[in-house]
Amino acid sequence: MTADSGAAVELRAALVRMRRATGLPVAFGGLIEESRGLRIGELSGASTTALQGLAVAPGSGLGGKAHALARACAVTDYSTSRHISHEYDVAVAAEGLRSVLAVPVVVRRRVRGILYGALRTAHPLGERTLDAAVAAARDVEQALVVRDEARALISAAHAPEAGHGAWEQVREAHASLRALAPRVVDPELRAELLAVVGRLAGASTPFPERAVRLAPREVDVLACVASGATNTAAADRLGLRPETVKGYLRSAMRKLGAHTRLEAVVAARRAGILP
Repeated sequence: MTADSGAAVELRAALVRMRRATGLPVAFGGLIEESRGLRIGELSGASTTALQGLAVAPGSGLGGKAHALARACAVTDYSTSRHISHEYDVAVAAEGLRSVLAVPVVVRRRVRGILYGALRTAHPLGERTLDAAVAAARDVEQALVVRDEARALISAAHAPEAGHGAWEQVREAHASLRALAPRVVDPELRAELLAVVGRLAGASTPFPERAVRLAPREVDVLACVASGATNTAAADRLGLRPETVKGYLRSAMRKLGAHTRLEAVVAARRAGILP
């Protein structure tokens, strides 16, 4: 599975959720690529392939309007609406769509995709329907943020800045990658993250003193502790309760034969568990 196909999986899942939450029979959408712009790449509930691969320019049609304005837009009857241009009427009519909404996927103030939902009748789309569609777009936004963070961290981990403080950068990257990995849905990207995590962990200790087996969450907690995080901060970072973090930390300390947080971090580094 490639990075692009992983993003497509996220988009496809969001369209299914949007249909379920809104009751709209048809949903479709696409992500914006630098070289190709916006193309409709995913269909859910469609009865034809008329919309598949359709290129949508900013400002053109309903989706192009949502792209240009960076906000949700809707029309009650697509073919007769005076509020949009009509470059895509043939494809929309071939699918039999009338009432249509378009919601932009916006990440860091940049539109990264468009989600559409539609009825085959001319019926006003209410606020609850629009809110549910916006919620689906927010899900895609969060998934793209996670993917962007993962890629940036992988790049930083492969090429840490040289000089004083380089190891602190490596250790911070290691902690960030471990915290991020469970949130990555794409299995190929997650595997790449974990491979980099393993490389960073063994970078400072090519010959570990002894073999120690820690559970993944125990390592996650130790990585946060090593970066200076409190139990509360580690809990926020990992999506856990502070009491759960304490439990993982106590278990890791016991396995490492450590009596303090600092001793646990030092022992984990000697064992090649942390960088």
